[in-house]
Amino acid sequence: MRKIPTNSPPARRKTELALDLSGPHVTPGASAPHRLYQALCHAITGGIAKPGEPLPPSRMLAKQTSFRRNAVTSAYERLIADGFAVATVGSGTFVAARIPARVHDTRGTKIAIEPPQQGPLALGCTHIDERALQRFRAFAGRRLRAFGAEHLQYGDPRGSRELRAAIADHLLSARGLRCDPDQIMLTSGTQHSLRIVLGAILKSGDQIWCEDPGYPAARRAIEHCGLRPISVPVDASGLIAARGRAFAPSAGAAYVTPSHQFPLGVQMSMPRRLELLDWARDADAFVIEDDYDSEFRYDGAPLLSLAGIDHLSRVIYMGTFAKTLFPGLRIGYCALPERLVGPVTTARAALDRFPGTLLEGAVADMLNSGAFAANLRRVRGIYREARDVLASTLSSTSQGRLSVPIPSQGLHLVARFDPSADPRIAAQAKAEAGVAGWLLAETYFRARPLPGFVLGFAGHKLPQLIASAERLAKSSLAALQANGKPNKGGTGKVKRLKAVT
Repeated sequence: MRKIPTNSPPARRKTELALDLSGPHVTPGASAPHRLYQALCHAITGGIAKPGEPLPPSRMLAKQTSFRRNAVTSAYERLIADGFAVATVGSGTFVAARIPARVHDTRGTKIAIEPPQQGPLALGCTHIDERALQRFRAFAGRRLRAFGAEHLQYGDPRGSRELRAAIADHLLSARGLRCDPDQIMLTSGTQHSLRIVLGAILKSGDQIWCEDPGYPAARRAIEHCGLRPISVPVDASGLIAARGRAFAPSAGAAYVTPSHQFPLGVQMSMPRRLELLDWARDADAFVIEDDYDSEFRYDGAPLLSLAGIDHLSRVIYMGTFAKTLFPGLRIGYCALPERLVGPVTTARAALDRFPGTLLEGAVADMLNSGAFAANLRRVRGIYREARDVLASTLSSTSQGRLSVPIPSQGLHLVARFDPSADPRIAAQAKAEAGVAGWLLAETYFRARPLPGFVLGFAGHKLPQLIASAERLAKSSLAALQANGKPNKGGTGKVKRLKAVT
């Protein structure tokens, strides 16, 4: 835990903090924790709350703002994770001595420029296989040499039909999803797909179900569309549709990651899939299926995709080549119900006309030649080994105090403390270890956050992965002991996370 430098007696705890919850720095319609986080950032960067000063206790700030206390706790956890605050168990939460550098205009909305996380345990990294890279270079070179003036004109807003046809074949063989190439639209990735689709099917202020915990980047894209995310709890069987019906029965859509839920890694069971589709039919709503990490399955057979069950009637299916090939390609896609092809194509054309064409042919060649499938087979073995090494290192080094279920698919895992532990212990341990990855609390919106970490194992060399895992496990053990949690002498064994079917 970082200490607060001071040359004077400890500051008294603030009982009130002047917060502007309605200015241009706050996103209208965003979740309560997100709006409170934005207001707190504004107060910190604007000098209202100065470095080293204590922030109000969560109970007092909840009373001042009329937010629930768990919203305040979530906002504080995000401040800590983003470097704006530090916490000491028993003493409270303080403004960090050094706040992150930001491009800031005091006359308007502040702009944050944050580079992606790098280093072992960071999420979103991939192993770029040299053989796949060589094949892609060859395909791209051949395509570029054949490029003529006809290839540099305005194109179809949905993108290259050749690549869309190759994706349609891939979805049929890999995910049991039958669709026409005309139902597929190429995009630059998941968030781009969301912005296009949501702009076509919903209007500002509409409600949309979101998993809680869930994927923060998708949630931000939803909020920036002016929509109202409705947090729906997730358990071992996936999103609980019955709770969604209770919270917002007439929501216009639901965004889910059923194959490998982010962050918990569970697979949505077949009964839950059918419940979700029943609700969509009853509410005349759409389900947006982000088939997150479905290609990286290590154990057991996958369930049929929601879109495959639904035959693309009410489900919009989204995928990307960011992890299966290269993130720098910026090529994603969505498969649409026939009745949405026109409205979504119109929305796409209004947003950015049509996608780039230079690399689409090379990606089609990767799919059609078998090079794509061969690359997946190679990297699955690499990722499986990294997954097992990371889980084993975390569990054994923490003496069993971190529970590390082994996910059956995906490129990250979750390491959790006992649910009774203070979530701030995770923030303290991560700061002391100086590692990448996320706090599990960062993925919660309304539900009570569990203490733990979300850690990536893909794209990292094993020695560095092991060293970072050992540092995090040791700092976790030290944080527990320093905060009065005696070592109960766990087994050090690793459990496999079973898919619920």
